[in-house]
Amino acid sequence: MKNILNFAINEIGVTEIVGNKHNQRILDYAKEAGFTSVTTDETAWCSIFLNWVAKKCGVKGSNSESARSWLNVGTKITNPEPGDVVVYWRESISSWKGHVGIFLGFSKDGTRVYTLGGNQGNAVSISAYSTTEVLDFRRLTNASKMIKLPEPVLKKGSKGSEVILLQDILKILGYEIGTSDGDFGSKTENGLKLLQSTHKNIAVTGIYDATTKAYINELLKS
Repeated sequence: MKNILNFAINEIGVTEIVGNKHNQRILDYAKEAGFTSVTTDETAWCSIFLNWVAKKCGVKGSNSESARSWLNVGTKITNPEPGDVVVYWRESISSWKGHVGIFLGFSKDGTRVYTLGGNQGNAVSISAYSTTEVLDFRRLTNASKMIKLPEPVLKKGSKGSEVILLQDILKILGYEIGTSDGDFGSKTENGLKLLQSTHKNIAVTGIYDATTKAYINELLKS
């Protein structure tokens, strides 16, 4: 498996073309990563770039144009190292919008995260982002986990073994929800909302319903 940082750093300087022309290199990122419908370099391509890097390096990507989709890939970590993935929220922490790139390090005062990524200033570049905008750090792996899914509907106030299953699944997917105690409280609700926010077509309700179950099933299968 190639080191994604060492591979991606060679792409620094690839920049969008202003106007009606499009940088073929950026279109190649999309095509080679499987996003064949992308025909312009003016699309949001940070996740496309990282999926391309992951594919070239033989590690599992998110297979999604959504930056927040990377919250469901690899292993959650609290002490990131250069080459890990960093996911940010954009505009609102509760929206589906975000940004994703490759972690390089923290500023000396710990307030900024240096990130190598695509679509940063319309280019593959190194940029610094506020630590307050970080959603998660992930370490890419090839591992997948399968588990029995609870039956919907579960929501705040629900209790029992089905809630324990849901809590276990959220932790497997990297969401911090505390102890699997079978009590659907605020931590479980907030973890579920964050998961729902990784899919732009799912309402962020904090309620485990049939749509959310189907999405979780996709994540565990992929």
